[in-house]
Amino acid sequence: MLEEVKKSLENSPIVKKGEYNYFVNPISDGVPAMNPKMLRELSLAVHKYADLDVDKIVAVEAMGIHLAAALSLATDVPFVVIRKRQYGLEGETQVYQKTGYGSSNLYINDLHAGEKILLIDDVVSTGGTLIALIKTLKDLGLDIKSTVAVIEKGKGKEIVEAATGVDVLSIIKLDITDGKVVIEKTIDD
Repeated sequence: MLEEVKKSLENSPIVKKGEYNYFVNPISDGVPAMNPKMLRELSLAVHKYADLDVDKIVAVEAMGIHLAAALSLATDVPFVVIRKRQYGLEGETQVYQKTGYGSSNLYINDLHAGEKILLIDDVVSTGGTLIALIKTLKDLGLDIKSTVAVIEKGKGKEIVEAATGVDVLSIIKLDITDGKVVIEKTIDD
């Protein structure tokens, strides 16, 4: 399992953003083109290991959207996108996030206290996005059944778990060594 995903990640070019080593991949960037087999592999892995007894799948714009859509199609669970744009809708909640390469506000709509959710994002590396979101989602009274970071880079998962007390399910752990993506382990290992 995850053979297409591993091949794609290992062939990812590396771009420096200041001191941050950023890998460019369809999962995390939408380029090059996403092979549907990769989405299928990822969806099957999440389906196999995550708690899917949820009311909604919650994704972070932009690169969580395709992951949530694939999972939604496989499970018939609706998904909601936490957006980078403010709409000003009633009940909208603003969240400030700081990552290894920038900061911005995110906006939560159509999530309600007591709902059971699966939170999915493409990558956890510094933990900035997931920490801010988990804390806010808990404050809103949501029941986070599973938190999934498809790709774990460095110590991101550990940072999020320590800061929030929430377990993070990662599908693939990788790091960048000598300018290349190195797969350290997968969820199946």
